[in-house]
Parts: sequence; structure tokens; C-alpha cells
Amino acid sequence: MKNALSQALQTRGYDTLTPVQLAVTQPELEGVDMLVSAQTGSGKTVGFGLAIAGSLLGDAEAFGPAAAPLALVIAPTRELALQVKREFVWLYGGTGAQIASTVGGMDMRDERRALDRGAHVVVATPGRLRDHIMRGSIDLSELKAVVLDEADEMLDLGFREDLEFILSEAPEERQTLLFSATVPTAIAKLAKSYQKDAVRVETVAEEKQHADISYEALNVAQRDAENAIINVLRFHEAPNTIIFGNTRAIVNRLTARLSNRGFAVVALSGELSQSERTHALQAMRDGRARVCVATDVAARGIDLPKLDLVIHAELPNNHETLLHRSGRTGRAGRKGTSVLIVPPKSRKKAERLLSWAKLQANWGEAPSADAVLERDAERMLADPAWHEAIPESEASRVAMLSDAFTTEQLAAAYLRLYQKHNSAPEELANSGASEPRAPREAFGPSVWFALAGGNNAGAEPRRVLPAVCTAGGLSKTDIGAIRIGADESYIEIREASVASFLGALGDAMNVEGAKLTKLDKAPDLANLPKPAFKPREGGKPRFDKDRSKGPRGDKPRYDKPRGDGPRGDKPAYDKPRGDKPRFDKPKSDTPWGEKPRYDKPKGAAPSKPKRPEDSRPKGVVTEPKRTGPRGNAANPSERMDFKGKKPSGKPARGGRDAAAQDGAKPRWKDAGKKGPTNGMAPSKGKPTSKKNKARAAAAATPKGGASAPKRKG
Repeated sequence: MKNALSQALQTRGYDTLTPVQLAVTQPELEGVDMLVSAQTGSGKTVGFGLAIAGSLLGDAEAFGPAAAPLALVIAPTRELALQVKREFVWLYGGTGAQIASTVGGMDMRDERRALDRGAHVVVATPGRLRDHIMRGSIDLSELKAVVLDEADEMLDLGFREDLEFILSEAPEERQTLLFSATVPTAIAKLAKSYQKDAVRVETVAEEKQHADISYEALNVAQRDAENAIINVLRFHEAPNTIIFGNTRAIVNRLTARLSNRGFAVVALSGELSQSERTHALQAMRDGRARVCVATDVAARGIDLPKLDLVIHAELPNNHETLLHRSGRTGRAGRKGTSVLIVPPKSRKKAERLLSWAKLQANWGEAPSADAVLERDAERMLADPAWHEAIPESEASRVAMLSDAFTTEQLAAAYLRLYQKHNSAPEELANSGASEPRAPREAFGPSVWFALAGGNNAGAEPRRVLPAVCTAGGLSKTDIGAIRIGADESYIEIREASVASFLGALGDAMNVEGAKLTKLDKAPDLANLPKPAFKPREGGKPRFDKDRSKGPRGDKPRYDKPRGDGPRGDKPAYDKPRGDKPRFDKPKSDTPWGEKPRYDKPKGAAPSKPKRPEDSRPKGVVTEPKRTGPRGNAANPSERMDFKGKKPSGKPARGGRDAAAQDGAKPRWKDAGKKGPTNGMAPSKGKPTSKKNKARAAAAATPKGGASAPKRKG
């Protein structure tokens, strides 16, 4: 290990290294690719800082001038990236290293200026780093080490494509370290693709994880979930606490509720800007806030030095998230507590999560209001201020209070003032889920009675039980089974209570007017007669008659028996289909009966024979007949101008008639010749537009600028 790094660790108070730090700093692993699985809070940030020091510094003890980055550390969230930067600042402070960061939510121009000045180590989030690479503002050609911190979380957040792009842009000759709490299949594939002969380093204890964290699972009623959180906060009074929720809506609601109850609380969620999130964490570190309500992504990897309590307001979706949440406490040798709020409907889910994470939790009830007040009294009496000497500056006021009030008044006033600074605890309802219901004890010897009136008379156990208890002076524990027969109801009564029961009934043996009879033995409950069919109350029975003859008793489904037609004797149509045809006249060979489809048969008018091919003169180009007002283009005498008038016998414009075409070039082949109209022959006819008029005037103007005399008349 470099001397500058050793001195930095000693200054920071590191007497011994953690297991993961010892594992990655072995001499034989210097410069080797590693896939490290380490639980949160195990000191892996300092671990990979020490692991890449050999690749970055080589034999030197300090860095030279900063230019292109030598190391790249990629973290999933902004908070974790900035936390890694803070750790590297003090760890590499003695080596003269320049540490830069590129994270989302920060000003990209400031980051570009920092990269232009030069940096030895760059700590980044995947999305922002890819933007810098694509813009050409960062040079990765000199990289010697790449670290992927919380690689499993980056894949869960959808950064796989960004990571593959970044690693493909880095030099092939580099040291690559992957740190992850768990190593799923996706992480193993990523390591196999972008690492060379990676060494697997596993420091997670298989049998027991988070030995410095105690887990408590609290059964609470569904309506008391938030009240239980308030009591847990008041019971522990931890310097720093994180409450985890699954959604931003839960975070906002809990933040507002706790703020109204007087807690110094901040929120941490993805909808906040980077400056707001930074200020929230700084308030927790400074002591201005004691409670942070956060989502999983926002609180990923954050490290608060005095975080002693983690509360899961909502259970996570998997056990890995449970471990990451709980790993915010119990760091660097400190003890911590992780509390799970478990409503009745979430009991099975909590048991599964704890089982998959191999954790043992203490199940119990949430602290009651009395328990919170007792804990306040303990903290109040344990305050060292009771045993401190009275300073001279306070002696006069102490004497004034002692002379003005009695001891009881002073104690009562102090207690009220002490409680005034703390939020009052909440009264919680019994969750009913702390212990499983005990099985019912055996009923013991009993005597059976028969009560007149059974199912046919509308008797039900919920009516028979209070009637018998009231008439005989019994409690419900003296009554055993109640069975309702067709005409009688059978009641089992404890043998010890029979004498008092008969004495209360007297000789009449009536229960609300019904005759009660003592039986010599238990009735045959398995063969009780079934009750007769009873019509529904307030109306006709479901069927008026016996259903044996049809779906509606004697009445058939249709008014008349079925005949040959689909509706019995009455056919589907008024008359048989043969009496009246579908059409007024019979069909003939034509599609529409006697009337053919067309007025005249198709062969009545013979078609005009086509002109034989041999009769056409060779070498003469003809044009098809036009249907417009200009007539046939092949016959100039029949041509008409655009106004429907016959021309004066001049040939067609452009020589397109049959006589002009013989031996003449087509008009479009003369387009390349230069002339007064840019290669096009001037129009000899009447101009039809302003453009043609201008062309005609230019063509008629003599060269040299002389204009032709105007023609009069």
C-alpha cells in the first residue's frame, strides 16, 4: 500500500481494514480483474480505491500533472457518485490526485471545463458519461482502471446498453472491477464479456448477513400503519432515520404527515432536482433534519454517519432491496435497527422476504403510547445534566425558582416542558396478528336437548343461541353444538350447567314459546331429515307446476305442437314457397327472367372491323384521334383552335402533321439549339399568356436595340 494512502487511512481513524478491503488489496491481485460481491456498508468504496492504486500510480507515490483520466468509477445514482467522489478526495488527497465528477442534473458546461483542465479520476453516472463520450468532451484512451459500483443496481435501472457502450470505448488493456451485493446471471454475463480471467472475490457471509443490524417486524392494523411509524420514531429517537416507501406519492404523504407532527424531516425522491437532493442530505449530516423519507432509487448508496434506524413503511418487492435498504445503517462497526411495518395482509410477504434474505427478525407489536412515554422517562432520567454542578451563571435563577415554587411544581413544570418539545405518541389498535389463535378446548361431558321448530319454521343457530342463553341463564361457553333439523333443533349443553338451566326454565320447559325436550342420548346428526322445499319469501315459487313434462311444467315451450315447419303448424311464411315464386315472373335463361339484362342482345350490332396492319403507309407517323374541340391531329383541315374555330389552313404548330413529319426532325430534338428563346422555336401563333407575349416581343426586336415601327390599322 502507498504511504500517502496509509496516512490518509490513519488520519481517518481506520485502525484495521474491513474484510472486503483486505480481500481486494492482496498483493497477488494487483492489476487483476475482479468480480467482488460485498454487502452494503462493508467499506467497498475505500476497498476499490485501494485496489486500483497500483494500476494508477505504479511505482510512484504521487500523480503527475492531470490530463486524460486514468481511472473511471461508474455508480448508478447521483448521490452514490458524489459520495464516492468525497471518499476519493480524502483517500487520494496526499497523492495530488484531481477528482472530477459527471452526473446527471449538474451543469454540463462546468463538467466539460473540469475535464478540459484535466483529471486523474472521473466518477460518473452511466447516462451523463455516455453523453460526454458522444460529444467528444472526455478522452478515454489513457484509462488504466474501470470500476463498476453497484453493478446489479445499474442493470436493474436499465443501464445495460450504456455500460456496454462505455466499456467498448475504453482501452482493452485495463483493470476492470465489478462490485455488486449480489451476482445474478446478468452480472456474470457482463463480467465474462468485458473482463479477462476475472478473480471471484466473495465476502458476503452465507449464514448470517448484517450482524450489526437487528431486525424487528411489527404487526400493525392496516389503518395504524402511519401511526406506528410515528411511535417507532418516538420510541427510538435516533439521531438519523430513513423511512423507505415504494412510490413518490407515499414519500410526499409521509413527509407532510411527519412535518405536521413536528419532526425535522426531508424528502428524497426522483422528482427533486439535484440541488434539492444535495441540500436534503446535507441537512441530515448537519443535524438540521433527523428523518429522511426516500424511495429506493433515490437513497441507493447514500451514507449518513449517524444513521441508526431504518423503517420500511412499505415492504420491498425482493429480498435484495431489503438488504440494500437495511444496509444504510450498521455501517463501519456501528449498531443499527431495521424495522418492518407489517399489516395483516403483508404478513406472508414479510416472512418470505426474511427467509430469502436469511435473516431472523423479532416479531412483535408496535410501541404503544404508554411504552413511548415510559421510554421518554428513562431518557429524561438518564440525562447527565441531573448530576452536573450548578454553574455560577445559573445560581441566581436556580435560587429564584426554588424560592418561588415547591419541589412538586418544579418537577411538573419540567415534565411538561420536556414533553412539549416532543411529538405526542399515537394510540394504536390491536393488530390481532401478534400470536396465532389458540385452538378451542374440548367441550367435555354434555347433554342434548331438542327444541321444537327447525328449518321449516325458519330456525337458525344465530337465533337459537341467544334465545337459549337468555331463557336458561347460560353463557355461550356453556353451549356446544347447535344443529338444525327439518322440524326440530338440537342443542348441546355442558353437563355441569344442565341443573341451573332446567331450574331457570321451570316445569314449562319453553324457550320463547317453543317446547324444549331433554334427550336420553345424542341425536343421529348424520341422518337428520332434510327440510322440505320452501318457496321463496314474498312471491311465487320458482316453477308453478311439475317440471317433468317440459321446461315450464305442463305448459309447453310453444303455443302449438311442432309440425313440419319450424314453428309447429304455422309455417315460417304465409304460403308455401312453391305457390308464389320469389319473383313475379318465372326465370328464363337470362339472369332477370324474361327481361334480358340489356335492351338489345350483345350480338345485334356487329363491331367495326379493325384496320389491317399492312394498309398503314410505312414511314408515316400518325397520331391517335383526339376527342377534344381541336379534332383529329392527323388531319389539319379538321383541327380547331382553343376557341373551337377552324384555322386558316396553315400547318400545325411545330410541324406535327403527317406531311411535316416525313423526313423532318421531331421538335424536341431541336431543343438544344441556342436561339432567342433559349433553344425553343418562337411561337408563331397568338400568344396565350404574358410569358409568351414577352418571348414574342423579344424575338421580333431587331439586334442592335432598334425597335420595329408600329403598324397602324
